[in-house]
Amino acid sequence: MSTALLTDRYELTMIDAAIGSGTHDRECVFEVFARRLPETRRFGIVAGTGRLLDAIGEFRFQDEQLAWLKANGVVRDRTLEWLADYRFRGTISGYREGEAYFPGSPILVVEGTFAEAVILETLALSVLNYDSAIASAASRMVAAAEGKPLAEMGSRRANESAAIAAARAAYIAGFSATSNLEAGRRWGIPTMGTAAHSFTLLHDSEEDAFRAQVEALGPGTTLLVDTFDIERGVELAVRVAGTGLGAVRIDSGDLPTQVAAVRAQLDALGATSTRITVTNDLDEYTIAALRAAPVDSFGVGTSVVTGSGHPASGFVYKLVAHRDDAGAWIPVAKKSAEKATVGGRKRGVRTLDGGVAIAETIVVGDGGVSVDGRELSVPLVVDGAPIERYRGKDGTERAREHRAMAIAELPEDALRLGRGEPAIPTRYA
Repeated sequence: MSTALLTDRYELTMIDAAIGSGTHDRECVFEVFARRLPETRRFGIVAGTGRLLDAIGEFRFQDEQLAWLKANGVVRDRTLEWLADYRFRGTISGYREGEAYFPGSPILVVEGTFAEAVILETLALSVLNYDSAIASAASRMVAAAEGKPLAEMGSRRANESAAIAAARAAYIAGFSATSNLEAGRRWGIPTMGTAAHSFTLLHDSEEDAFRAQVEALGPGTTLLVDTFDIERGVELAVRVAGTGLGAVRIDSGDLPTQVAAVRAQLDALGATSTRITVTNDLDEYTIAALRAAPVDSFGVGTSVVTGSGHPASGFVYKLVAHRDDAGAWIPVAKKSAEKATVGGRKRGVRTLDGGVAIAETIVVGDGGVSVDGRELSVPLVVDGAPIERYRGKDGTERAREHRAMAIAELPEDALRLGRGEPAIPTRYA
């Protein structure tokens, strides 16, 4: 499927005008970065890179798209001819998917002619802004859970495409499973899920519902025990499945008190190995509040697919350099109030002290400045060809592994949930 019209009209009208002025072929450098982190966040996590590389590969103007553009008078015939032959032939570098980022981090650097690079602005931002917002929120939830598994189950709180993207981003951030089957098929994410309250209400009794589920899925299943009375539900669950019952799920009530009571009841019934999972409108704060409770796993829905209050990362896509008519590179930057940018091609370096990050150093220009630390910018697309290791199911697994490494490198207070400044400062060199 072509992704060419997943963009804003002004991308094409800029190209149309630039073709008219003869500037569309100027070599340019564009950069994706965030001016600031969302409020209360101390770091962000890059996600969506693998999806973006796939989308760029499918960014072609086919007959159907060209005919629509012509019929609606979006651009002139000369530009339609240029679009018909379009494919990205430039180079893209940036932070690896799963990497931590901070204000000013050049998470994506796109190099090519003005026309071939500017046209990717909306696509790049729509993918990276959403996926990184989800991964950043999910990382906070993973930290709050302190090693207990989390499942993403927010498909019904997002549109169908965003649900798949959110499941992938949450998995990269450390969630262990998703309820979304397409995310499992497409990205290799483990899937989970058993039954909702409607299944219990369908049957003549709660016991009949439990027996039907155990018959279908075995005693290791998870039984939802709060449709009517939790205490009665737990007693029935153990009676039906036996003391080898896999887990019970609680989706309502005062969770700290309820979980403690259920744990005591399970133990008294001999179901000491039966786990407790909770799924009641959780976010990082409610998860943290349950640290002392005997919860074994969490299911998170609305909060994770909406970025826990920050559904976009605030990334922008800006021209930072272009060649002049003599072939020299000219840094360019906005000077407008509160939206000023830093011109010039950039790369990121994570400055470390004893293996702990102490600064985000952004090297500006091509002067070969040497900075000690871990180089963050890697090739993602070379001469129009995406680097395969960052795509597909394998790329998703690598991003998940890289996120765990990047988080382990951050200072301890980066994982605090309270308000505060970014975990490390941004420096320019």
